[in-house]
Amino acid sequence: MGKFIKEMVENPESKWGRYFDAGILIAIVVSLMVFSIETLPGISRDTLEVLETADAILVAVFLMEYVVRVWCAEKKAKYIFSFYGLVDLVAILPYFLAGVLGGQTVRVIRLLRIFRILKLARYTSALGRIGKALSSSKEELLLFLAVSMAILYVSALGIYYFEHAAQPDKFRSIFDCLWWAVATLTTVGYGDVYPITVGGRLFTFIILLLGLGVVAVPAGIISAALSELRREV
Repeated sequence: MGKFIKEMVENPESKWGRYFDAGILIAIVVSLMVFSIETLPGISRDTLEVLETADAILVAVFLMEYVVRVWCAEKKAKYIFSFYGLVDLVAILPYFLAGVLGGQTVRVIRLLRIFRILKLARYTSALGRIGKALSSSKEELLLFLAVSMAILYVSALGIYYFEHAAQPDKFRSIFDCLWWAVATLTTVGYGDVYPITVGGRLFTFIILLLGLGVVAVPAGIISAALSELRREV
């Protein structure tokens, strides 16, 4: 019996392994649907009780899966503290914490159930490749992140120099200018804060051009890593 369970859990290519994975996938999707339906306004008490019962059943399924995976793991501590082990734990932990804690804390804890979507990564090869791509290009991404942070600060400093005197209520400090820099560099452009001086507008034009690179460069790095992984498969 133990050998059968290990084969089912650890070998997704086997017949019962496919059934096991499919069952957990369905449970994850249903769990996310239950979470979404609970947020509907004006939901009746009867419906809410049905959803709570469904959530309890799903938690029982995820708990059983977690226990079985820990039991099947050769190095149990390694699995428990691995990415998937922590995701499996976070998928069930909010249910029990909500039963212990009270008040506003329960609402925050129950929101953590959204992390169950991360469980999909185990059952989707494409998501697995994305994880490997991020891992293989982490040095380039960290370097780009450092450069982006520097550009972000320089952008906030520059717009403060150009706009503080003209709009002291909107560009009050470097910290206020950082919000503008983030919205501009990411090309979001909310429009709540914008330059009115000639120098500020010219500076914003340059920052917008840099913003195209901020979005494009990491996408290019990850795409190249994914292409390399696809060639290896």
